[in-house]
Amino acid sequence: MTSDARRLALFATLALATPGLALAQSPENLFARKTVTIYIGNTAGGSYDLYGRMVARFLGKHLPGNPNVVATNMPGAGTLKAANFIYEVAPKDGTAIGIVTETLALEQTVANPAVQYDAAKFNWMGRIASSNNIHMQWSTSKVQSIEDAKKYETTVAAAGAGNLSEVIPNLLNKVIGTKFKVISGYPASAEGMLAMERGEVEGAASSWAAVKTGKKAWLTEKKIKVILQDVPERSPELPDATALGELGDTPADKQLLGLYASGGAIGRAFILPPGTNPVALKALQDGFNAMVKDPEVIAEMEKVGLDLEPLPGEALRAATARTLAAPDDVKARARAIFGR
Repeated sequence: MTSDARRLALFATLALATPGLALAQSPENLFARKTVTIYIGNTAGGSYDLYGRMVARFLGKHLPGNPNVVATNMPGAGTLKAANFIYEVAPKDGTAIGIVTETLALEQTVANPAVQYDAAKFNWMGRIASSNNIHMQWSTSKVQSIEDAKKYETTVAAAGAGNLSEVIPNLLNKVIGTKFKVISGYPASAEGMLAMERGEVEGAASSWAAVKTGKKAWLTEKKIKVILQDVPERSPELPDATALGELGDTPADKQLLGLYASGGAIGRAFILPPGTNPVALKALQDGFNAMVKDPEVIAEMEKVGLDLEPLPGEALRAATARTLAAPDDVKARARAIFGR
């Protein structure tokens, strides 16, 4: 019996045993006249915000009762502030959804002190797109490749210990000998890119989706050079930028870097609190799966240049479990690198 079938069987049993429960717990009654909030773990302007607001715009019409769906930003700790909120505080009635870092499980695995959750216990609504986090350098920087970064020090903007803009440069410094000087404290990628444009730092990181849609002039005018993409293999859109999965001189190095390169499969996915009402959970998952097939949604995402690569919630739960089951020696090495 599938998990959905078990949930529905439990609901049916309870409904028969408790008069009025079926009506009170029907999907329509759970969502009608309600407001569903999508908590975005970053500030405005990045891909978390773009995708979060896209889903907020269209999800409601695919949910029973057609609730109002709104998006609000909750930045902090590389999106882990929002993850902790969804885990510990948010209501479990289906009215609270989060979009946070693709390294949600990895940050737990490597003992990030900001983690106050068990990633295995989150529920997943679904993924709207995979992600490709990129690291870029301004055109005036001496560093225009990963090999250059081994020769010259370069300053890069970072957005907290749970964010790839900070994690990957520090990791590469320890593993392959790059000389990134990480300047932390920027709220999110939008502020980091602005700092790079102003000359406060030489490099920054963001998602490829955010850059190709929001910074087209940088690309056409060759103001930036993408030197790294945090994926196992190079994207066809970025054939000249090194992939994280290519790096590492030893099998152990490659295994460690490969763990960090795997987060793109989670991508821009939406989490729900542990213990979310099972009727609401199924309605949200079904509604999300219907939304990503909606011709209006597909056309709108094509119009603004956003990728659409959906994945259902159960697949995301399985991917999370694989990350949490990483070999102990890989976990130990990552913890040692980050002093945990």
